[in-house]
Amino acid sequence: MSSPLMESLGIAGIDVAYLFIAIFVLLIAIIVLLIVQMVKYKKLKKKYDKFMKGKDAKSLEQDIIALFEDNKFIKNENEKNRKDIREILRRMEYCYQKIGLVKYDAFQQMGGKLSFCLCLLDNKNSGFLLNSVHSSDGCYSYTKEIKKGESELSLGDEEKKALDMAMGY
Repeated sequence: MSSPLMESLGIAGIDVAYLFIAIFVLLIAIIVLLIVQMVKYKKLKKKYDKFMKGKDAKSLEQDIIALFEDNKFIKNENEKNRKDIREILRRMEYCYQKIGLVKYDAFQQMGGKLSFCLCLLDNKNSGFLLNSVHSSDGCYSYTKEIKKGESELSLGDEEKKALDMAMGY
């Protein structure tokens, strides 16, 4: 079957059945794409309807303005929190952060390890040693200053252990 239109298009020698099959495949592809687009549209429509539920242009504008104000508030609070954290970290350098505690018997006959040596250090390994010696006569306490992990006074064995414990050795 030959027609002047097919001859003018240059497809007069093609079988019409092949032409119908090609058009049919093209139609099926278009229908599939249409269905996919319809599904996407329905999902978007559901989201839009949920977003716009009970709202008009005026209330939607108020909601958007409120969101911007909340965003500004959050940014300001975030900056304030950062400053506060910096200040806390700066102050913590001077707080006692490291602890060493050694319990011992000052005099072998007493028992119970009632004597102790407590070392408190800051971030720069400065602080003090508190030594409490318990005896049958009473309890005596004294301190030694620690600067950068060192003491100007000589340290006893228990004091050295407490200092090393506090410094993490």
